[in-house]
Amino acid sequence: MSNIIIVYASLTGNTEEMAELIAEGIRGTGAAVDLKMVEDCNAIRLLEYDACLLGAYTWGDGELPDEFADFVDEMKELNLAGFRAAVFGSGDTSYRLYCAAVDELEQRLRENGAVIVQPPLKVEYGPSPEEKVLCREFGANFAQRIGALNQP
Repeated sequence: MSNIIIVYASLTGNTEEMAELIAEGIRGTGAAVDLKMVEDCNAIRLLEYDACLLGAYTWGDGELPDEFADFVDEMKELNLAGFRAAVFGSGDTSYRLYCAAVDELEQRLRENGAVIVQPPLKVEYGPSPEEKVLCREFGANFAQRIGALNQP
């Protein structure tokens, strides 16, 4: 059974809702999952898990939320070679760069050697009923891929 951590930042609750739905999908596969708000988690904690999901809203014209600044700096010190990860988040298509924080987190993970096991999940504002299903599927698919990768 895989042990997964979800680390997220949420300003209005949209990304938090996504994180909770993704966690439901993970739990549905039998995998264990911990949810942590980024301001309550150090990047070194990632190494205690088999895999991670990072979630963020996009701030301003495509920036990472300030809450992720220390976490991303700490991540630079980690060797994440072979560590499995994926990214999700919420955004607003009225901005020039839609969900750019999601893309930036994915890039930071790759730069530190992490293996991105599935494409990111991006939602405008909060998840619609259809997107809630997608969030759960995103979590379930992630857990299943991690589980398959853990098989001998």
